[in-house]
Amino acid sequence: MIYIRRIGLAAACLAALTNLALADPSGLWREQDGGTVRIVRCGSGYCGMIASVNPPRDPATGKPVTDKNNPDPAKRNRPVVGLPVLIGTRPAGPKKWSGRLYDVDRGQILPGSLIEVDATTVRIEGCVGTMCGGEDLTRVSR
Repeated sequence: MIYIRRIGLAAACLAALTNLALADPSGLWREQDGGTVRIVRCGSGYCGMIASVNPPRDPATGKPVTDKNNPDPAKRNRPVVGLPVLIGTRPAGPKKWSGRLYDVDRGQILPGSLIEVDATTVRIEGCVGTMCGGEDLTRVSR
């Protein structure tokens, strides 16, 4: 019986390692508002940057959308496209990486996670104090 349990434990460990090895959220992902985020390998984790925003121009100015909510006045005129939004993630479990998120709407860096739900969906979650939320993104391309 002990032999059978060891085989079962070994099989479970192998399955978990296989899931970790297969998880790869690299690619272009569409947000619910139509904007996109490009996720790329960054060391043992992943990084992400804004690839496009929707609408691409600020309705108030007619110019490309900027980081107008940044608390640093020197950064408020930089374009949002290209900004890092998923920063320094590290593995935190099967198909999950934790690190920091830049919230363009609030101009804040928050603790957060990237979770690969399946081959066509990732979830990005962040927390402000005790309030947490997230968004599912849909794969556009690898």
